Amino acid sequence: MAKTAIVLLSGGLDSSTVLYQAQADGYTCHAISFDYQQRHRRELDAAHAIAQAAAVRTHQVVQFDLSQWGGSALTDSSLDLPGDRSLADMAQDIPITYVPARNTIFLSFALALAEVQQAERIYIGVNALDYSGYPDCRPDYIQAMQEAFRLGTKQGREGTPIIIQTPLINLKKTEIIQLGNQLGVPWEKTWSCYAGGEVACGVCDSCQLRRAAFDSLNLTDPIPYAQ
Repeated sequence: MAKTAIVLLSGGLDSSTVLYQAQADGYTCHAISFDYQQRHRRELDAAHAIAQAAAVRTHQVVQFDLSQWGGSALTDSSLDLPGDRSLADMAQDIPITYVPARNTIFLSFALALAEVQQAERIYIGVNALDYSGYPDCRPDYIQAMQEAFRLGTKQGREGTPIIIQTPLINLKKTEIIQLGNQLGVPWEKTWSCYAGGEVACGVCDSCQLRRAAFDSLNLTDPIPYAQ
């Protein structure tokens, strides 16, 4: 019987690597992406392209509106995106690009889909070593969500809980790129920029982290940048 996994796919470098890793692990993958009225909805085009390239079983885009209450530079256009920050500055605190409870919301949708599909695993590209330090990307958060999955689902109560897989959680960005290269991730189809333009801005935190990792490996990032 085929093994089934749900993969949270944003279209970014991390989630794309996770999708290819899930397939390498032998799972038939259903990808799920989210249109939550984020500033950088351009990433959904990348998610679609990656899902097609990976030939996933299904790819669904769930729509809801987190801009109704904002609280993040990604969901409130009146808040400025950080730009041209050093990697050291990024490591100082939780940035304004943190979207309140975003991964909890995402994982809840993925869990519902996993139960319907009778999936054994949910793959998510959280990373605890990124300079951004989002609280919902850390191991203790994932452990707590894993317990919620066990307690809050039929599968969990019957002894076969859906497992959250976080293959990138302890990897550096350079190591993620190296893994993606081994797996054949098409980087030219991915999207990391927060700004929401047709070309990556090159100065937001996400662009800076991505470019620094490619540069550190002496590799060329195949996507174009505005500056």
